[in-house]
Amino acid sequence: MSLVVTGTIGIDTVHTPTATAERILGGSAVYFSAAASFFGPVRLVAAAGEDLPDAFRATLKNFAKIDTQGLEVRKGSKTFAWGGKYHENMVQRDTLFTDLNILAEAPPTVPGSYADSEFVFLGNTHPGIQQGFLSSFPKRKLVVADTMDLWINIAKPELLLLLKNVDGLALNNDEAELLTGKKNPVTAAKHILAMGPRFVVVKKGEHGCILVHKDGIAALPAYPTENVIDPTGAGDSFAGGMMGSLAASAVAHNGKGDFGSFDVVRRALVYGTVTASFTVESFSLDRLAKMHRPELDARYAEYAAMTRL
Repeated sequence: MSLVVTGTIGIDTVHTPTATAERILGGSAVYFSAAASFFGPVRLVAAAGEDLPDAFRATLKNFAKIDTQGLEVRKGSKTFAWGGKYHENMVQRDTLFTDLNILAEAPPTVPGSYADSEFVFLGNTHPGIQQGFLSSFPKRKLVVADTMDLWINIAKPELLLLLKNVDGLALNNDEAELLTGKKNPVTAAKHILAMGPRFVVVKKGEHGCILVHKDGIAALPAYPTENVIDPTGAGDSFAGGMMGSLAASAVAHNGKGDFGSFDVVRRALVYGTVTASFTVESFSLDRLAKMHRPELDARYAEYAAMTRL
């Protein structure tokens, strides 16, 4: 059961209270793909400029299960770049600069070989572009989208159209309130269900997440990570772990069953939570690049034991 992600690849500069990392590999599709690769193959669709360092491409290739055929490197273009500074609590951050560069151009072309992708994650970008990507995946069985406050403010009609064509939506607590006008995250998520999706994942950072599904509600705490180096990419890694787990579940059951069911999605969210807990232990993909699947499964078991009543 093939998994594909559409999103960004970027050059990040990150300042934390204890360290600074300049011009490191980042982007939603990058973090997602690295996280998802621990569960099975993942296809990456993103665009970069000719300034993308060769070392970044080598890093992606070191994750053996990431298919980079959909990584488009354009001559004459510059790669998306972002800089941010985290506060002492390592939760709040200030954006120092955002250079859209290639993101202001046409989106990347989806390779024809990706057309049979059945699990699709639409990384955060303009909802009109996300909607356009859907036509590239006619065999899709489960589609989840991410969004942000910018698109809710400037492209709400397109977002509402997209929500009629996806199975799940991931967004944070503030974005859920902005979209619905409801302060309570459960109430907000229930209103989003009425807009089309089968389930909504409300991300609450260090406080975990809430799953509001047409068949139930679940609240999951974050994994209690002690060594938080850089929170950048945690949400995208969370999504990668979740979608990777869902696709792996489909493979394990020979494509039979309901892979958007409440129980299956809830279990996948635990894997997403645990995967993200590794990402924050380093800058960029450094920790994920050193991780092995047994470590992930061991932390999953530890998390399950901690949350068992």
